[in-house]
Amino acid sequence: MTEALVDIRNLNVRFHGARTVHAVNGLDLSLKPGEVLTILGESGSGKSVTLKALLRLLPEKRTAISGAMTVDGIDVMSLKGRALADYRGGTTSMIFQEPMLALDPVYTIGEQIAEAVCRHKGISRSAGMDVALDMLKKVRIPSPERRLKNYPHEMSGGMRQRAMIALALSCRPKLLLADEPTTALDATVQIQVLLLLRELQKEFGMGIIFVTHDIGVAVEISDRIAVMYAGTLIETGTTREIIRDARHPYTRGLLAANLHDVTPGTRLEAIPGAPPALDARPTACSFAPRCPEAGPVCSAALPPVLTPGAGRRVVCVPKADRFAGATSAAPAVNA
Repeated sequence: MTEALVDIRNLNVRFHGARTVHAVNGLDLSLKPGEVLTILGESGSGKSVTLKALLRLLPEKRTAISGAMTVDGIDVMSLKGRALADYRGGTTSMIFQEPMLALDPVYTIGEQIAEAVCRHKGISRSAGMDVALDMLKKVRIPSPERRLKNYPHEMSGGMRQRAMIALALSCRPKLLLADEPTTALDATVQIQVLLLLRELQKEFGMGIIFVTHDIGVAVEISDRIAVMYAGTLIETGTTREIIRDARHPYTRGLLAANLHDVTPGTRLEAIPGAPPALDARPTACSFAPRCPEAGPVCSAALPPVLTPGAGRRVVCVPKADRFAGATSAAPAVNA
């Protein structure tokens, strides 16, 4: 059995301020080497927070994180100082949603890539620029020699995103985190970037955790899909299993609301209501108030964790038990 590249156990993330926000609750997630996993869900479901927690980018003074996170055998929770800096960009890299905010506006693209490579690989600046040029070629930026000297504002949105990918992959990380990297791009460029990511993932043999709210993107890029709702992971499975045999009502609602499958002239399906406030730890199913299939038990207790197949996980009360007032499975644990 292949050892997991990423292993997350009972991850909980709380933000403390005027009120406490329970952003992630009891998350269990794993990723095999060379696998692409997409975390799918609405805005505010905890997708991006999970990625930032995995890279230790959340503000420490007002964030409480508990649980266990391991990447390539590294205990992420225990990292400090130089070891944490080596992990960020070395073992694990991230592509952000808006490269204009992530790239430094006062340095050229070449300088930014070269700096990262020199820092992690201990090579000269000249060698770092050679790596930067090679990476711009790999992400298929036209005229890479010229673009090496461009500042971020001198490039289009699609080119900036490719430059961000080049920067993220310049140190050959084993894990790539992608936080909705195609959301701001038009449809044609979006497909090009997705195909490029898939090609580079196979070439470099890295694992990818991809975050999106777009099911069409998830199907295009992923081997497996994990669906999050209100900070809780509610269903996981292979892409084929999720698309053809979704077990959770929320997952089925997302599939029904997919714009890519709407026939012109027909009414778009929508999930009624809105996600709950996250200022309290859930004591019952968070989706119950919006669920067309909910019974009394769904609002009375946390739903059980079901395993309908190998590698599958569904946090939901079985249909036969929704009006019975009790379930036989063990309840999900939210610390």
